[in-house]
Amino acid sequence: MKLTELYTHVKKDLQQIEKELEQTISSQHPIMQNAGNQLLKAGGKRIRPVFVVLSGHFGNYDIERVKKVAAALETIHMASLVHDDVIDDAELRRGAKTVKAAYDNKVAMYTGDFLFAKAIELMSDIHQIAAHQILSYAMKEMSLGEIQQIREQYDLNQNVRQYLRRIKRKTALLIAISCQLGAIASNASIELQQRLYRFGYSVGMAYQITDDILDFTGTEKELGKPAGGDLRQGNITLPVFYAMQQLPGLKEKIGRFYKTMDESELSSIIDTIKTSGSIQRASKTAQSYLADALAAAEGLPAGQAKNSMIKIAKYIGRRKF
Repeated sequence: MKLTELYTHVKKDLQQIEKELEQTISSQHPIMQNAGNQLLKAGGKRIRPVFVVLSGHFGNYDIERVKKVAAALETIHMASLVHDDVIDDAELRRGAKTVKAAYDNKVAMYTGDFLFAKAIELMSDIHQIAAHQILSYAMKEMSLGEIQQIREQYDLNQNVRQYLRRIKRKTALLIAISCQLGAIASNASIELQQRLYRFGYSVGMAYQITDDILDFTGTEKELGKPAGGDLRQGNITLPVFYAMQQLPGLKEKIGRFYKTMDESELSSIIDTIKTSGSIQRASKTAQSYLADALAAAEGLPAGQAKNSMIKIAKYIGRRKF
């Protein structure tokens, strides 16, 4: 089953959000317009807008308000990807050229900045102080997550706690507030807003850990980029931490690779990680976060929105790419 089949009842609303995104990235400057169109065509799972829409159904649902929040959060996500690709010097994303590769670093950075500004502009239609406080906090934390990742690149002495804090900031937080802001935009109760935040946070943590696992187990065709890309770029992820704990000599081996950047050495390291049992251990950690998400979802009011959120969480737990 495809992910999109799990929320067909909100398909029309998601189409409206896609139109809102098209209008959001439009610019009178041709390079900015082309860069924005390139991002939209690259697609993506649109998991954040989906969670905004579904969470909105736990209050007084109004698509005109909900679509502004959904488009704003997806725009922030796209902006962060553009900046990520500059930092990682990435040529491909989802199998297509990145903005950085199609143009250059300067255009990519200003494209990201433009998208951040457009997201804030979209949110100006939501006249609830709490929504703006939550959004600004999340954007600040995402920026700190990026700085943290840069500082911790190639650092083999960091620990799992640092990794979890990093993925909370870079991934889980935006998914968590997608659920929370969808509820706020629909005037759902504080208790439901908090429950939806907990659901989104746990799903987000599981989502990123699963992504980090797939970076080792997925094919280049599935990933849209070469396997082992995180390790190659100096980003130490959960499977690597667990493998280094189990195999004391692996840390030195990775350290040697970072000095030589010998691809055959990387291939050997990836094989070692895949056969060490660390993938399975990381998967158990992801499943633990998913269990927390499902526990949070159990307290939501019954209906299609709740059912879809539970199905999406379970899908994330078993996805292969």
